[in-house]
Amino acid sequence: MKEQIDLQLGEQSGRIDKVLSQELADYSRSQIQQWLKDERVMVNGTTVKANYKVKTGDQVTIAVPEPTVLELTPENIPLEIVYEDEDVAVVNKPQGMVVHPSAGHPNGTLVNALLFHMQNLSSINDVIRPGIVHRIDKDTSGLLMIAKNDFAHESLAKQLKEKTSLRKYVALVHGVIPHEKGVIDAPIGRSKTDRKMQAVIEEGKPAVTHFQVLERFADFTLVELQLETGRTHQIRVHMKYIGYPLAGDPVYGPKKTLPGKGQFLHAQVLGFEHPRTGEFLTFTAPLPEVFQKTLEKLRK
Repeated sequence: MKEQIDLQLGEQSGRIDKVLSQELADYSRSQIQQWLKDERVMVNGTTVKANYKVKTGDQVTIAVPEPTVLELTPENIPLEIVYEDEDVAVVNKPQGMVVHPSAGHPNGTLVNALLFHMQNLSSINDVIRPGIVHRIDKDTSGLLMIAKNDFAHESLAKQLKEKTSLRKYVALVHGVIPHEKGVIDAPIGRSKTDRKMQAVIEEGKPAVTHFQVLERFADFTLVELQLETGRTHQIRVHMKYIGYPLAGDPVYGPKKTLPGKGQFLHAQVLGFEHPRTGEFLTFTAPLPEVFQKTLEKLRK
């Protein structure tokens, strides 16, 4: 069913594409610009272009197109399965792989690979995310738990919610952290200046990250981080917030620092109680080759 959005603008000023991307948090600016190109946006009953300057009280009507239906296809993508039984699996996701399909990434994702390699996956999440209990960013590598049935999914999701599962990351950050360990307790929400970013904001959701220094270099520090909560981009936002952004982070870090493809962040340790046996299982994944080689260079 087609959706229509009706907006009455207050005292906003500037180009309509910019104003609408601030008003409509669920849609990207490029999406809004496409609607303007396709003449789907009317102001006071007339179609306008992206450079239209809004006026106080403008009445905006948008005819939102039908969403593209994403089709899930199993793909024979190599996948490192660290553990698997009838209920759960643990996979080591490579850097650069998206976890599940979206409009920008319809295929080549972890889910497409899982569908090829595994017979059963839980159906609790929507159709696009079978088996996915938690996510890590595209350019973060490391361990993810996969639920192979709904019984396992409910148990694993509950453990994440109650903070009884174990998730430890290793990150390389800019700057030399003077103290050995610390706790960052700062709420995270969508950035008020850039809707594609998360930020520490007063009205954000509670977020807690524990960190411990593993090794110091001339201009960088290797840290181990343990998550108490699982907010979007939590480690990346928190480390930037305390002045030690992740090396290679294209969004929250300084541009062009160390050679690599994205942030140096690896989900190294994963632990959870097995849904059926009750046994606590712990898994560890070595640092990716590019991460190890970068550390070797820094040591020299």
